[in-house]
This record gives sequence, structure tokens and C-alpha cells, in this order.
Amino acid sequence: MYIRDLKNTKGHISGLTGGEWNPKSKETILTSSEDGSLRLWDVSDFSSQKQVIKPKLKRPMRIPVTSCAWDHEGKRIVAGVGDGSIQLWTIKTGWGSRPDIHVEKAHTEDITGVKFSTDGQILLSRSMDSTLKIWDLRKMKTPLKVFDDLPNNYAETNASFSSDEQLIFTGTSVEKDGRNGGLLCFFDRRKLELVSRVGISPHYSVIRSLWHPRINQVFATVGDKKEGGTHILYDPSVSQRGALVCVGRAPRKKSVDDYEVQPLIHNPHALPLFRDQPSRKRQREKMMKDPLKSHKPEAPVSGPGFGGKIGTTKGSLLTQYLMKEGGLIKETWMDEDPREAILKYADAAKNDPKFIAPAYAQTQPETVFAESDSDGEEKK
Repeated sequence: MYIRDLKNTKGHISGLTGGEWNPKSKETILTSSEDGSLRLWDVSDFSSQKQVIKPKLKRPMRIPVTSCAWDHEGKRIVAGVGDGSIQLWTIKTGWGSRPDIHVEKAHTEDITGVKFSTDGQILLSRSMDSTLKIWDLRKMKTPLKVFDDLPNNYAETNASFSSDEQLIFTGTSVEKDGRNGGLLCFFDRRKLELVSRVGISPHYSVIRSLWHPRINQVFATVGDKKEGGTHILYDPSVSQRGALVCVGRAPRKKSVDDYEVQPLIHNPHALPLFRDQPSRKRQREKMMKDPLKSHKPEAPVSGPGFGGKIGTTKGSLLTQYLMKEGGLIKETWMDEDPREAILKYADAAKNDPKFIAPAYAQTQPETVFAESDSDGEEKK
């Protein structure tokens, strides 16, 4: 694995987890990514980012940034980091990656959404630990209120304010037992208590929610890994246009000449060209398992046999194995002592030399070794 400085890259080197436009500058975008960085971009020049922000970590490692947001004035940035911390930066002259506010262990699991209030005093944080926390930006050591028992199984679940910012709302995910279904929970900002639970879908989770300030209607997206949809909540006396336009009109009658074309939806991430390449470590492990790519030598024969050889006979041919089992081949050399097997040919070699001995027979001296005492005693 190569060590790479994120500030020297032209962009994110991993998938994006969030993005938001600057509310005051239409040309500036904030993005967060799994590569552990936040980046500011200028729409007029995408060749390089304006600023790279690396969150503060206890250890030098790469932890994804799971969510990000601007404040209403576009002067502060907040991010939820994968280690459960909330970090906030103030954009000013000479600012860098060091956060102005750092709250460690704000949540026990990934933070899926953060949101500033318009007055810049309240911060919302939604997490996969089934909690919604309300923070006072003037006292960030402990949260003002923690609302628990809000299941969250999706990394995109957010929390937001109503148009007048008197209410706080968020969606819940469907649990395994499936008792409650997907709910949209509303909380009072001043009293910090639950106001209402609105059932959106009995089978699908509420993932994203938005309160539109102009038409005064609430949009909630629901779904799972297979299906999805959008639900709209409105009040006939308060809401304007939007869903009311659709409700006030009668459905159009189908004509005989109407022709409906089934839309063909292309998912770019399903194509092999856009799929994430596997890591080099996994590719190397896969190649090591392939005997052709790894040039692995052939393993010794063991077991019943392979390629005409029998493993139990230590590589002998099948014909030899069958003849041996049938008694046609008698191999006794396996049970003999090698010294005795050689010495039994000593007399024959002395009487009838065939190879090297005849060439030196006339030049060899006579032996002058003394005879052993044991032989002399036997003669006497």
C-alpha cells in the first residue's frame, strides 16, 4: 500500500459521502469522501480544488468523512467523521485543517447527517446509533438533548428544521421485527420534546426528508435496496401549490391513440467500466491461487494417483503397479542390506575383472600387509 498525501491529489480518491452548495456563493461546493477528506471546489475551474481539509484524528490513519454541511452564512463547515466525532471549521484568512471545535465520541457509530440552524446557534446530528442529538454551538461539550429509539440503517438519513425552525424532524428505518414501519418524527425545538410520529410507510424506511420553505410541504423519500418512492405531506390551509396542484386536478383520461414507452434506465455503476477496481492485495491473493499465473510447480503425487501414476507406489507407472500386485514382478532389493548386496559380487569381480582392473593388473604391487594373528592361531 502506497502512502499518498491527500493535498497533492487532484480530487477525491474514493467514493463521495456528501456534498452541499455554499448558500452565499453559487460557485463553491463542499464535498466529503470516504478517503478521509473534505474539499472545496470552484464550479468555474474543476481542474483543482480550492481547499483540502483533513479532519483531526488520534492516529495517522484514513477514516471516512460520512457527512458535511455549511452554515446559513457560508462561513462555517461541519463534518461528521467515521470515528464518531464532530468537527467544525471557521473559514477565515489563513485557516487550515485544524478544527476550531472538535467533539470526540459524539456518537458511537457513523454520523449520517449534520445540520446548522439559521441563527447559527443549534446543530443537529443524526447517527446510525439510533439517536438524534441537539447541540448548542456555544457549549459543545455535551448535547442539549438526546432523542433515542430512532432506528437508522442507512448512511443517507438526515435531520432538518421546519421552515420557521420551530420543529425538528427526522426519519426512521424499519426494524427486523417490522412493528412500526417507516416513521417521520417531529420534535419541538424550544421544549425539546416529541410532538408527533407520522407513519409514512408500513414496509419501507424513511431515508431523506425535507421541509420546503416556499410551498410549505414536507417531502420524505422511502425505500429499501429494491424499491423506493417519495411521499409528500401537506396542509390544505397552509401549503401552497406543489402537491395541491396534483390533488386539485382530475386524472387525465387515456386515449386510444396514447402510446406509452417504457423508459430504459441505465445505471452507470452497474457497468464494468465504472465498477470499483479490487485492491491490489486481493488481486495478488487471487493470482497466487491460480497455478498458471503464479507459475506454481506441480505438487507431488499423493493419494489415489494422477496422470497415469499411482500415489501409493511413489510415482511408479500403472503397469508396474498392476504387475507387482499380480506377483509378476518380485522386488527384493527393498528389503536387502546395501553392503551385503555389493559384497556378494566381490569374488566374481576378483576372478573375472571386466572394467578398470585389467588395465592396471600388471602394474599393481603385491600386498605386504601382515596376516592377522587370528589366522595364524587357526593354522597351529
